[in-house]
Amino acid sequence: MTTENGLTPYGWSPSLQSQFQIHRDRHSGQDLVPGRVVVQQRGFVRLITPLGEFSAGLSGRLVHDAAPGDLPVAGDWVAATPHADGSGATIHHVMPRASAFVRRASGPGGGLQVVAANVEIALITASLNADLSLRRIERYLATAWESGATPVVVLTKADLCSDVEMLKAQVEAVSVGAPVHAVSALTGEGLEALAGLPGAGRTAVLLGSSGAGKSTLVNALAGEMVMATQAIIEEGARGRHTTTHRELVLLPGGGVLLDTPGMRELGLWDADAGLSATFADIEALTEQCRFHDCAHETEPGCAVRAALGAGELDPDRWKSFQKLQRELAHLDRREDPLARIEARRVWIQRTKDYRARKRGRDDED
Repeated sequence: MTTENGLTPYGWSPSLQSQFQIHRDRHSGQDLVPGRVVVQQRGFVRLITPLGEFSAGLSGRLVHDAAPGDLPVAGDWVAATPHADGSGATIHHVMPRASAFVRRASGPGGGLQVVAANVEIALITASLNADLSLRRIERYLATAWESGATPVVVLTKADLCSDVEMLKAQVEAVSVGAPVHAVSALTGEGLEALAGLPGAGRTAVLLGSSGAGKSTLVNALAGEMVMATQAIIEEGARGRHTTTHRELVLLPGGGVLLDTPGMRELGLWDADAGLSATFADIEALTEQCRFHDCAHETEPGCAVRAALGAGELDPDRWKSFQKLQRELAHLDRREDPLARIEARRVWIQRTKDYRARKRGRDDED
């Protein structure tokens, strides 16, 4: 048996072969095979292996030893043992990830959640027919850049939009370094620009809110009905959320496309570098400020305030940058006790300074 059989279209490489061989050598008494997670659902994982597809469970040791975010997700490469009766397989190891799209899980106290692994391209989808949010796109871009994948913004449902170019220009203004494509899966408009993505042996992941038309786009790129879709709701023109799992789909032009459920919210998680890449224009402005610790409020020589005053920086984009910075800082304080202590020290000092200034004003009166 050669481990490449059946896996090459999914991105199997000599580097992965070397990583797998380490696990095989450690499990010399077991019939270990490589595989990739092609379907992930709650309590359910399906693998493609050289021996075919298997439903798979996790070994007790893997579950016990795994750190948060380490359990297999769609796109992961794993080492597993097929059951002798052919009923399934058991995953023993998750191979090191080349990239990981990570978010803060929704709900109170949400921790780290890995949405997809080992993807080269992140297709950030947003519908042109309603609910287009530049701020949401910025949030997705920050997470995509942080993941290690290359982001591409895909504006769907162009056939339902009366002014595609105007909206596309607005999105391009906030998508620093990321190409923007307007497409229609219904008419085929713009799909030729995506036909070469991701390319043989590479993986792209579709990301976006519910109703962005991801499943319809998958079907258009795959050339067949591989994902269920639902019609647009008339009230509000929003699509119903249909995808409830994550699944890898082989594309006829080569490469793999990973569809994901729509996200009602995308909480940032350890995305400082991604934030800097997304707001590279603002980062460049901050470097021009007279003081390196400029708070961009009342300091003289502040390049950010000057750009805002001259109309060169969109106030909404600046507010978005500040909001995402605060979100990451809050997460750091919650996760890092030392950061919480430092934040408390700063807050106490600010309170003292405020009270001192207030006393000074009262004395003058």
